[in-house]
Amino acid sequence: MRVLICALNSKYIHSSLAPWYLCASVEKNVNTAKCTVYESTINVKIEKIIEEICSHNFDLIGFSTYIWNKDYVIEIAKRIKKIRNCVVVLGGPEVSYNAEEVLDKHEFVDYILSGEGEESFARLVKGEKPQEIEGLCYRENGKIIVKPPAILQASPPNPYTDEYFKNLNGRIAYIETSRGCPFRCAFCLSGRCGGVRFFDINEAKDNILKLAKSGTKTIKFIDRTFNADRKRARELFEFIIDHFREKNEGRVCFHFEIEGELIDEETLSILKKAPKGLIQFEIGIQSFNEKTLEAINRKTNLPKLVENIKKIIEMGNIDVHVDLIAGLTYESLASFEKGFNFAFSLRPNMLQLGFLKLLHGADMRENKEKYPCVHFDSTPYEVKSTSWMSEAELKKLHLLEDVFEKAYNSNRFKRTLNYIFSLLENPFLVFVDFSNYVNESKIKNTLDDFSKALFDYFSSFDVIDKGVLRDKMVIDRLSNCYMGELPEFLKIHSPIIKKVLLELDRNPETKRKKGVKRRATLLSSQSKLIYVDYCDSNKLEKTFKINEIFINLD
Repeated sequence: MRVLICALNSKYIHSSLAPWYLCASVEKNVNTAKCTVYESTINVKIEKIIEEICSHNFDLIGFSTYIWNKDYVIEIAKRIKKIRNCVVVLGGPEVSYNAEEVLDKHEFVDYILSGEGEESFARLVKGEKPQEIEGLCYRENGKIIVKPPAILQASPPNPYTDEYFKNLNGRIAYIETSRGCPFRCAFCLSGRCGGVRFFDINEAKDNILKLAKSGTKTIKFIDRTFNADRKRARELFEFIIDHFREKNEGRVCFHFEIEGELIDEETLSILKKAPKGLIQFEIGIQSFNEKTLEAINRKTNLPKLVENIKKIIEMGNIDVHVDLIAGLTYESLASFEKGFNFAFSLRPNMLQLGFLKLLHGADMRENKEKYPCVHFDSTPYEVKSTSWMSEAELKKLHLLEDVFEKAYNSNRFKRTLNYIFSLLENPFLVFVDFSNYVNESKIKNTLDDFSKALFDYFSSFDVIDKGVLRDKMVIDRLSNCYMGELPEFLKIHSPIIKKVLLELDRNPETKRKKGVKRRATLLSSQSKLIYVDYCDSNKLEKTFKINEIFINLD
């Protein structure tokens, strides 16, 4: 049996763990099968993907199916079935809870693996009877047979083979040290996978070290609540910090999804030792409306959660991402505004604005009477209106989200925005108005054009000093963009700049080294010249050092 497992990721930088789990399970349990993994993205033309898939020999082809690739997968599988006499198997969250609908609508799909598929997939490849395989959905005598999602009782096989690392090629790597979730949030599927099951911690440590040496820059833990077991989480945090405190090999960043209110003082004392940039936390808040949280079954001690987020941010060495979701039950535009402003006041490194999606299998989709809203029937099933928020209001939030990503979450304008919001109140309304301005002005999607729009819009406020605003933006641009070329509207043309640069090159301590490109400009609001040195050795840095020189302009 020749098996090909396909993963179509949303972007090239992403990788996928699921097909490698399945392939490892087949190779471990089926002696007569040869398994191959194929990865591509939904940004590649379907014809190209089909051509590449058909370059392989296979008797069975499987697809990992998610909301971002379902339509692509269905079309590709349909065409493949016409070209090749093969068995087509779909698995993943996007088909696990609506298997009957998929099998009824798409006759070219032979089987659906519902739930965790490592064991079930290997048994199918081995040739066992479909009736005896957990989670396998199929047709029998014209009737569709649907089974409840399978839950793997043992740890999954180790997916990190030589072939995996060869295919990873520096992209974002994923690691899983547990499955399941202790919570049952109404919009999420994680709680439906059974209670939390922890995998061998020593194997996890070995895999962490292997991934860190692979060339990837980001390792994401896909544990749904990494610190559900606080003692275990502390051990892994300490392991990572001990191994990367002195020398962070390749400057790897470890990303965790954690429950903020479970952070305790013992954990904080360990995290304080982490070098800046090594650890990144994603903390889901979703809403600050307590009635909303109760309705969606998200039990949260908001004061404790906020207190812990503040403590982590104040440490200054860990990037903190927090999430809000628009479209939840009882969440009006007014209450969302209040929550946004509070979350913004915490000054997380990223404030991610998401929109509720009614996933197959989620309580919010299956109990429509309890959660009244209107959603799109096609993927990604996003809510377009609720009893508390209109379609127009949600569209307004989409405009806000797009501009907020570029202005705040990009971290390109940190000093600029800190200055602006030291003078302006109600960030939500400010960003809504700015997003309308950007939309109506039809700003081109370039950094320079967006910078100009940001400068023009905010310099119109009476309380904002145009010179200070320009200087903050100049420092942001020079310190965040490699080679730091300033757009024309931020430049100052003065012979003083050339004179100072010549003096710097005459001084042995400040003389440019070979291969260094130096960018410099004068500040408008201070008697200073600032400059940055760029070279190949620092081109991967997220921020570049700003050097200052006091000058006499008289």
